[in-house]
Amino acid sequence: MPSSDSFNVGLVGLGTVGTGVIKMLDQNAGLIAQRAGRPIKIISVTASNKNKDRGVDLSSYEWVDHAQDMCTDDRLDAIVEMVGGSEGFAKDLVEGALKAGKHVVTANKALLAEHGAALAELAESQKVCLAYEAAVAGGIPIIKTLREGLAGNQINSIHGILNGTCNYILTEMRETGRDFSDVLKEAQEKGYAEADPTFDVDGIDAAHKLVLLGALAFGVKPDFKALNITGIRHITAQDIQYADELGYRIKLLGTARREGSSYMQTMEPCLVSKKSALGNVEGVFNAVMTQGDFVDKTMMEGRGAGEGPTASSIVADIIDLAKGNGLPTFGISAKDLKETKWQGPENIVGKCYIHLHVQDDAGVLADITSCLKDQKISIESVIQRGHEDETSGAASVVILTHTARFADVKESVKNIESLKTTINAPTILRVEKL
Repeated sequence: MPSSDSFNVGLVGLGTVGTGVIKMLDQNAGLIAQRAGRPIKIISVTASNKNKDRGVDLSSYEWVDHAQDMCTDDRLDAIVEMVGGSEGFAKDLVEGALKAGKHVVTANKALLAEHGAALAELAESQKVCLAYEAAVAGGIPIIKTLREGLAGNQINSIHGILNGTCNYILTEMRETGRDFSDVLKEAQEKGYAEADPTFDVDGIDAAHKLVLLGALAFGVKPDFKALNITGIRHITAQDIQYADELGYRIKLLGTARREGSSYMQTMEPCLVSKKSALGNVEGVFNAVMTQGDFVDKTMMEGRGAGEGPTASSIVADIIDLAKGNGLPTFGISAKDLKETKWQGPENIVGKCYIHLHVQDDAGVLADITSCLKDQKISIESVIQRGHEDETSGAASVVILTHTARFADVKESVKNIESLKTTINAPTILRVEKL
């Protein structure tokens, strides 16, 4: 049991999330102390700029010029890392803290996705904890859910909308009919997207989170390099309109699931039914759906970023540590995490959406269906729009296939692309049945 003494922390990084942690620990101090079994006290803080006005009073905390000095401060029980980045400063700090026998709380999904197995092993060897609820889906307690609430289940699949920026952009494109670039600019103006949106719109941020969920769910080592990642830059307002006509919405969807004795993981835009729970997650919200052998399906939805939600998850981890509730980083001993060869989506069997731009000539549709027939792929629905571009004579053909192996659909689309009447690269998206 924890002692009656305070649980002392040092905060590294005082941006939006760091100031949120200070506000929460101050505003809810009495409640938090009751739930933790002892007071939680901030001893020291540090950031890149000491003189910046952050809207919180830092005068009662010790300012540390060099974050690594916290690692040797015997007063500290835990260091909270809120800087980010998979290499350099953040990695050195987390490794230094763990080696010094201090617990670490972090929101750094990139660091854990790329070095999680080694850091978990280091934490275990030093008999301390590496906690990271805030690294995945902001305020949604999905790490605790997988590691504790669903601990008795064999998890068979995870589906997640894990990036609020992408979900906001896709929602706005559907509701307004505007193009990707226009909505992205608005998202940047509103602060939903960074000036450089690469990590968000190219799926990298969401992919980091999916890797951690897959490791937790299946007891395997996180392997970011093995993940298939496709972002949303190529999704057009037309695609969203056509998907809607067919009864679907387009979501940047992370999927990790068992495939026999192996595992599959992918981050890509998919069509999901408008009637499904994930299909109705809109705006900046995140959601994670899990399927376990005894619990069946569960879903959690909430804000995936921002001061309050992320601070909430960080403070929850601090409370657990203060109570002495330390668990292995990925739910099982680090030495028991398995190496696995991740599969891509090629062998997934399901429906597919294909959007083609073709010359509006006689016989074009017959040529397209012939390419599909060669791979034994049948068609469920067709939407044909003639002369969308009067200058080029281009027409749109949208096909929803019946159930087929994704690799076979891709081969058919490759052959369709080689036709003389095909203009531009086709868009192909899987339909994920939820």
